[in-house]
Amino acid sequence: MSITVRPIKESEWPDFVAVDYEAFSDTFPVEIADRWREVLEIDRQISAFDDDLMVGCAAALSFEMTVPGGPIPVAGVTAVGVLPSHRRRGVLTALMTRQLRDLHENGGEAVAALSASQAGIYGRFGYGRAADTLNFRIPTHGSAFTRSAPADPALRLRVATPADALAGLRRVYDAVQPGRPGLYGRSETYWRAEILPDTEHDRGGMGPLRCLIAEDAAGPRGYALFRAKSGWNEHGVPDGQVRLLELFASDPAAYALVWRGVLDRDLCAVVHAERRPMDDPIMHLLAEPRQLNAVWIDDLWVRLVDVDRALVSRAYAAPADLVVEVDDELCPWNAGRWRLRTTGGESSCERSEAPADLTLPVGVLGAAFLGGRPLRAAADAGLVREHRPGALRELSAAMMWDPAPWSCRIF
Repeated sequence: MSITVRPIKESEWPDFVAVDYEAFSDTFPVEIADRWREVLEIDRQISAFDDDLMVGCAAALSFEMTVPGGPIPVAGVTAVGVLPSHRRRGVLTALMTRQLRDLHENGGEAVAALSASQAGIYGRFGYGRAADTLNFRIPTHGSAFTRSAPADPALRLRVATPADALAGLRRVYDAVQPGRPGLYGRSETYWRAEILPDTEHDRGGMGPLRCLIAEDAAGPRGYALFRAKSGWNEHGVPDGQVRLLELFASDPAAYALVWRGVLDRDLCAVVHAERRPMDDPIMHLLAEPRQLNAVWIDDLWVRLVDVDRALVSRAYAAPADLVVEVDDELCPWNAGRWRLRTTGGESSCERSEAPADLTLPVGVLGAAFLGGRPLRAAADAGLVREHRPGALRELSAAMMWDPAPWSCRIF
């Protein structure tokens, strides 16, 4: 079988959608594909062809994603799929290789990131598990806060129509995004196409999209987007549920107030809060944190397209001066020794002939890139070889960052 990979033409968009739907064994209403088309750029979509038959697809979103130190351009890899008839024939490898090569040769983003449909897929393409997330199932009867929970009498909680409140939502999100690695900038088009839609398909059996805003006289300081579904069990006891989609606030008091608004919904027995950060402050607010019933899953996978450009694009928490030997079979331009120097807010990464202080695969660097993954565990798993005592700790301390990385939404 001879596979050709190339960018798609505008006329091939329906075929691209059909391949993706088949690959994910799903079908969406026409309006979902239309919204998707609003945020996907045709010239960043590639497909694999078996002769004239489209058999695989992949795309990249042009994101400004926060990394340690602030936002940088990042390729948000999405819509990756292969027809069931062409699995395990090298189609996915051809797609991923072409996408990375195009980014490198065209001077595109030095970093790519994705949300994986299956966690076992992308490690073999040099992606590292860079961020994790928590799903909470909080029974409302056990959601009391500690006595020390912050409060501000100047704040009020307001119910709002999500679409009408967009300006306030953007104000809060845009204030938070630059400080949290993994969050990506949202254009107004992205908000309206991906965050705020409210069709029956979007609801998935729940109620309409709802919004709470915490504000003072100067404007919004926090918000929550959620869906609710009321109900009663066979004993007549309310057992409705809330599905929290996102919650952001610019200060602790607003954060606590918005959470209370979500947890205190009448007739609702449980709040499902999905894709929350690993350092979510709610852990410190609940009087009984075991009531979070947390489930831990992967969130973001990061790939360094160009090691040198990527490593100088972020800030570092501590000084370092060491030679790192990178193993990268898929992107040979990254393979070899690099001298990384970080001091006083400045950094450099250049080719080196000096002996390596550390040897590691590019995926381990990707996992550590957002600052949420210490290197010791990778070394204990046999993935990192330390040649100079202390080099592992030196690099790990430099790359760690606070707060923990988090993307909030699948893209």
